[in-house]
Amino acid sequence: MLEEWLAPKAAALESRGLTRRLRARAADERPIDLAGNDYLGLASDPRLIEAAAEALRVWGTGSTASRLVTGTTALHDELESSLAAYVGQESALVFSSGYLANLGVVTALGGPGTLMVSDDHVHASLVDACRLSRSRVEVVPHNDVEAVSKVLAERNEPHAVVLTESVFSVLSDEAPLQELSAAAVAADAVLLVDEAHGLGVTGGGRGSVAAAGLAGLDHVIVTMTLSKAMASQGGVVLGPALLREHLVNRARSFIYDTGLNPAACAAALAALQVLKDEPDRPLAVHAAAAQLASACGVPPSSGPVVSVPMPGPRETVRAAELCSDQGVRVGSFRPPSVPDGISRLRLTANAGLTADDLDRACGVVVDAIGQVS
Repeated sequence: MLEEWLAPKAAALESRGLTRRLRARAADERPIDLAGNDYLGLASDPRLIEAAAEALRVWGTGSTASRLVTGTTALHDELESSLAAYVGQESALVFSSGYLANLGVVTALGGPGTLMVSDDHVHASLVDACRLSRSRVEVVPHNDVEAVSKVLAERNEPHAVVLTESVFSVLSDEAPLQELSAAAVAADAVLLVDEAHGLGVTGGGRGSVAAAGLAGLDHVIVTMTLSKAMASQGGVVLGPALLREHLVNRARSFIYDTGLNPAACAAALAALQVLKDEPDRPLAVHAAAAQLASACGVPPSSGPVVSVPMPGPRETVRAAELCSDQGVRVGSFRPPSVPDGISRLRLTANAGLTADDLDRACGVVVDAIGQVS
């Protein structure tokens, strides 16, 4: 039964060059990594490793239960208060992934009386959250503040949430946060900003919301992931204390999920301390991204991602394979992972890249693109 059902779907993907396959990394594999999200270069930092190991010795391997039962440890509390203070928010609530943080806050705010106004380039987690929210959803053109204002003005619902990312994950362009905030205030709406690619990178590390002067405002909600610049795992929702209380009581992806393991909390806390102690790390990310963009002949990005348009999905995969053969790992993004349908090589900069790494990577990537274009 399953073969008759799924085999034609698999064949259709294969015919279009859209099949995705898992590739396991070996522990001793050391490519130049332009595909991962370790923006600050901390995933192998001894300080994070030791913090996680100490948490394992003290707390064990798991949090043992949901956060509302016995799954909240002192490390969870410390991480929430420390991160909220760092980015200028009143409170924070840690989830076990960034995906679940987005699902939790959107569904907890959603319902028949809430309109969701979503930028058409937002991450899949926000798309899915809108679908599950039981709200009416209006998808607006990318970074179109006028369209947002129009939809908000014409709504019948008493409540509305505007959803965007601070730095978008594929094109790496920034949202007009101040303009969106003003539009939300004018329409008595809430602005929700996903800072997955902003934390640790933009605003000196504090993110784009803080850089825009919007941190701590009562109509602004921020979500973040700890799995990118923080080199750990987990997600966070930040905003007014009243929002945190609401999520503790209403967010199903928080209430019914096992709490983030203590080792991940400790690693994220250690990463946050490194970011405070070494404020130049975000500058290294931007410098690396600028060099990659220049080599590939594309505009400089606002964040850590350099997006290189390719002729099609097969060429994108082939270019990534050629890079891998030369010891350089790059991302190959194809539909439906690209919001505008254009396949791309996705290069991610990180602060751990040496000058030699960058020079070699630029040469390999440019050569690969030339071979398939």
